[in-house]
Amino acid sequence: DTESQGASSTGATPSEEMNGTGNLMDFLDEPFPDVGTYEDFHTIDWLREKSRDTDRHRKITTKSKESYWELIKSLLDAWSGWVVMLLIGMLTGTLAGVIDLAVDWMTDLKEGVCLSAFYYSHEQCCWTSNETTFDDRDKCPQWQKWAELMTGHSEGAGAYVLNYFLYVLWALLFSFLAVSLVRVFAPYACGSGIPEIKTILSGFIIRGYLGKWTLLIKTVTLVLAVSSGLSLGKEGPLVHVACCCGNLFCSLFSKYSKNEGKRREVLSAAAAAGVSVAFGAPIGGVLFSLEEVSYYFPLKTLWRSFFAALVAAFTLRAINPFGNSRLVLFYVEYHTPWYMAELVPFILLGVFGGLWGTLFIRGNIAWCRRRKTTLLGKYPVLEVIVITGITAVLAFPNPYTRRSTSELISELFNDCGALESSQLCDYVNNPNMSRPVDDIPDRPAGPGVYTALWQLALALIFKIVITIFTFGMKIPSGLFIPSMAVGAIAGRIVGIAVEQMAYHHHDWIIFKNWCRPGADCVTPGLYAMVGAAACLGGVTRMTVSLVVIMFELTGGLEYIVPLMAAAVTSKWVADAFGKEGIYESHIQLNGYPYLDVRDEFTHRTLATDVMRPRRSEPPLAVLTQDSTTVEDVETLIKDTDYNGFPVVVSRESERLIGFVQRRELTVAIKTARQKQDGVVSSSVVYFTEDNPQVAEACDPQPLKLRRILNLSPFTVTDHTPMETVVDIFRKLGLRQCLVTRSGRLLGIITKKDVLRHMAQMMNQDPESIMFN
Repeated sequence: DTESQGASSTGATPSEEMNGTGNLMDFLDEPFPDVGTYEDFHTIDWLREKSRDTDRHRKITTKSKESYWELIKSLLDAWSGWVVMLLIGMLTGTLAGVIDLAVDWMTDLKEGVCLSAFYYSHEQCCWTSNETTFDDRDKCPQWQKWAELMTGHSEGAGAYVLNYFLYVLWALLFSFLAVSLVRVFAPYACGSGIPEIKTILSGFIIRGYLGKWTLLIKTVTLVLAVSSGLSLGKEGPLVHVACCCGNLFCSLFSKYSKNEGKRREVLSAAAAAGVSVAFGAPIGGVLFSLEEVSYYFPLKTLWRSFFAALVAAFTLRAINPFGNSRLVLFYVEYHTPWYMAELVPFILLGVFGGLWGTLFIRGNIAWCRRRKTTLLGKYPVLEVIVITGITAVLAFPNPYTRRSTSELISELFNDCGALESSQLCDYVNNPNMSRPVDDIPDRPAGPGVYTALWQLALALIFKIVITIFTFGMKIPSGLFIPSMAVGAIAGRIVGIAVEQMAYHHHDWIIFKNWCRPGADCVTPGLYAMVGAAACLGGVTRMTVSLVVIMFELTGGLEYIVPLMAAAVTSKWVADAFGKEGIYESHIQLNGYPYLDVRDEFTHRTLATDVMRPRRSEPPLAVLTQDSTTVEDVETLIKDTDYNGFPVVVSRESERLIGFVQRRELTVAIKTARQKQDGVVSSSVVYFTEDNPQVAEACDPQPLKLRRILNLSPFTVTDHTPMETVVDIFRKLGLRQCLVTRSGRLLGIITKKDVLRHMAQMMNQDPESIMFN
């Protein structure tokens, strides 16, 4: 009777043996630590994460019927998602407010200092002053430029040179501090962070990318980088900062910290909160997360993102960093409607945006590739300092590039009211004009407007060139603000041109119907807004979220149609030159394993063409169900670096039983050697339901590892078209897929193999997918 013989050798009774109780070999029924976590730079298995979460949920539901305490615990578990959202929203909003205030102060510090309180920015300093007149609202005795403070002279060549010198010096100091902090403490804090977050949300693991250090350093260096006057924005990095906050709060709840799939749902919502505070656009943030960043976005995540974005916007509004009770700097109030004929310049701006997007992506990727392959990449600090030096030296003489980019955009969006003191509003006024203040008719441009146009044209060229070299350096750098600046400058120039045409030629057939002399028909600020949307769309290829962000940002609700026209045109034009937006291009450049949902796979290849092992390669590394020893398994783990091993009935038949993960196998054997007596190198590892027969009592104790065996691995036959395989990988988020023919195991396809195959089919270098 082999059954009782097997039982007596383990010292348990046959009845116990049948139930598997009191059996040393089933020690794995207590969960052991570390199973189900992944290595760095590996891909998660969405299906597995999902089923693990369902199991956990089922356990909690059955337990909650047992006692009141368990019921309360289950309620807390259900609420934890909303609690995490609340915390993320509050922290993100607070950080965004602090960043805004600090950037404001440090940008002004480059030009001067407030004597009444050094921590006031220029604007705050002159608010509190009693000597400020309305015309000279920027000048007040409390605010002094550096030259005036040091030499006592505010005018003249000497003062200008001194101010110039100190402006450059401060800029260099800020950027040097930023790049040094990034290099020493958190190398992951550089760049915009959105490409990496897209990759992480698609199921890749980059340890430390969303860690506490990264959060701290990114927040500090973002302030320094933006204040140094470089051509970069704070929007992309704020998404990264928000996702770091999300990751931080996930670690407080085991529901999220132990399940990578659930954690990614939280990170999707955190990304929405990040955009919400970057632009003061909560709904735009949710749509941005849905359209641009997320990979897996169930309805539950949509509601949670909405809540997180709302809380973040509330918190930012409570801090009120701009002092105008608005969430953003660019709020505008236009009063004039737009006319059908204006769609022509709007669409032209859309074309400009698409062309600029293409130029920027190609130029920036080429430069980043040079940085990767040449000596340039070895000196990140030097590169940042040189670019900052060039930017500061060229930016100071031009009043439009000297100020911070967001102030520039804000001025370009503004409509010329009667109270504007800006150079852009220097029109020739009609002396006998008596009209209500807010509706000023179109007027001829004065000398100030022409000067401003020259300076804006120079600023446009400068911004276009310098942004290509700035994005991707080893400091936090966003892309939204510089792209919007390029578009806003181009748009404002076009707007003034159209306005002057309408004024001087109001008898032309295009202007006749809607532009009477003495009416206010063209708003140049609107053109700037449309141009900004077009350029941002050309670079990032967003459409829906872009339009929503733009009208939330500016409050220009009746201008949805012009914005939509420009966004769609810019996407069409840019797509004609290449399908990838800037983030996808950076993902490709860095070789992250990212399966884009938008990529079409149209080739007629089959699963056999892609699977490993190929004909020339050694056969697949497999485990058998009941004839492999512990020593064999350990050797296999040591000699290979595969993520897991298929389990077959025997090497002759090769009929597939299941799949076992490498990490779980390692942990299981290590734990068994520590906890279970009699497990030695020659012990047999078995994965079957019933116990193997132990011939003599002197045979070593066998080790049962059925619990870590995945009995339902995903399989396809060798004649499955690759199109279907790619779809399966995309939609189910698989990590690997086994290939069989009539039940026999032939090979394996991993996500990397799919990506390599896709790269090969597009005539790219398949080895560029370098992360293993």
